[in-house]
Amino acid sequence: MSTTTIDPTFYRSPADAAAAPPEQLAYVAAFDRGGQTEDAMVVIDVAQGSSGYGTVIGWTPVPGGGELHHFGWNACSSALAHEGHDVSGLARRYLLVPGLRSSDIHVLDTEPDPRSPRLVRTVTAKELSDRAGYSRPHTMHCGPDGVFMTCLGGGEGDDDGPGGIALLDHDTFEVLRAWETDRGPQHFHYDAWWHLNRNVLISSEWGSPSMIEDGLVPELLLGNRYGHSIHFWDLAAGRHVQRIDLGAQHQMALEVRPSHDPEATWGFVGVVISTEDLSGSVWRWYLDDTAGQWKAEKVITVPAEPAETDQLPPALQPFGAVPPIITDIDLSVDDRFLYVSCWGTGEMKQFDVSDPAQPRETGSMRLGGIVRRTPHPARPDLPLAGGPQMVEVSRDGQRVYFTNSLYGALDDQFYPDGVGAWMAKLDADPAGGLSVDAGFFPHGDAFRGLRVHQVRLQGGDASSDSYCYRS
Repeated sequence: MSTTTIDPTFYRSPADAAAAPPEQLAYVAAFDRGGQTEDAMVVIDVAQGSSGYGTVIGWTPVPGGGELHHFGWNACSSALAHEGHDVSGLARRYLLVPGLRSSDIHVLDTEPDPRSPRLVRTVTAKELSDRAGYSRPHTMHCGPDGVFMTCLGGGEGDDDGPGGIALLDHDTFEVLRAWETDRGPQHFHYDAWWHLNRNVLISSEWGSPSMIEDGLVPELLLGNRYGHSIHFWDLAAGRHVQRIDLGAQHQMALEVRPSHDPEATWGFVGVVISTEDLSGSVWRWYLDDTAGQWKAEKVITVPAEPAETDQLPPALQPFGAVPPIITDIDLSVDDRFLYVSCWGTGEMKQFDVSDPAQPRETGSMRLGGIVRRTPHPARPDLPLAGGPQMVEVSRDGQRVYFTNSLYGALDDQFYPDGVGAWMAKLDADPAGGLSVDAGFFPHGDAFRGLRVHQVRLQGGDASSDSYCYRS
């Protein structure tokens, strides 16, 4: 089959992805915390030199959105997983956008005009429950033969039942089934990704819907009741293989970021907070070939910062400190730099992870934060609420985008005077280091009163593709 029939944004290797033309558009999920205004998919101009650079150029209402949160493409580079796999009719065309509260999955078509996605289908909460036995779809990754949709809750009538992964057809968007055949000890769910060529899926844990619906429950958090483990699975069989408990004090093991090298057997998971000292952390998992077992070790610790009681929201006043609240991490496509969002302190950190066992901090910048409220250089008169949250890295590693809202109920807990809405972009030095792009700052009225969460980049980005070949 001629390669000309394959979507050009299906990249064989990380190097191919990095060498492809840069993104021109960013898609951003936006939601109304009060549920009175329609959620939306917002399109931002990110083309360098464009007259509309850094502005909203597309807006697609999503009726009944149900707090749009994480989302992703129907298909990506993982479609090339097997030589001879027929991908001639498949394209990175549709965005699958779950509503975290509604459990509906909205399908947006980015053709014919990528600046104006069209809502073409809604996969209902009932279909998700009836066909897969899950609710509260949260994170998705496009796999070689379908879409893996992680879900926080069980089926209708059993919201706090085990969360897991629903498998969707990436052509028809039909819910096929629950992916797991043997879940072993796994109950909580959050994120999942894989070492594709090693037939290994890694999943992480947050909490059941009742534990997050109205924000974090202090008694549960201090009792170490939220998720604190990662799980390893047989990808082809859907069978649980191994659980690693990071320690009960390491509450909320969230984003998993495997190496983009398809032959590697290491990756990172971010932990939101330690109940011992309010620090956040990043852990490396790796395969111990000698023992034939997966292992994990803490490789990054970000301490809490002291603060006066009157500077803190009620939830933090008893502690006299602001925790970093590590809510997202992202690994550059070349596996060189890891970005760590510290939503509480308003800091984005950059680490050189060329040696993944020994990360070295190479860059930092601050915007927002519970105490600091650091302004953007474009508006030095405007103290910012929220902080670096959902982070996305361009394929070539030169641009880092992020938004400021975490989750409606958590926004309200930690920024009770309002979190606002803004998006920023950093320029990343190939040798290490970060600088804020003063010309890129969509905020406030640009988002029509909605809050903004995850970002996806046209043509793919650092957290949406799995590559099948090293070169």
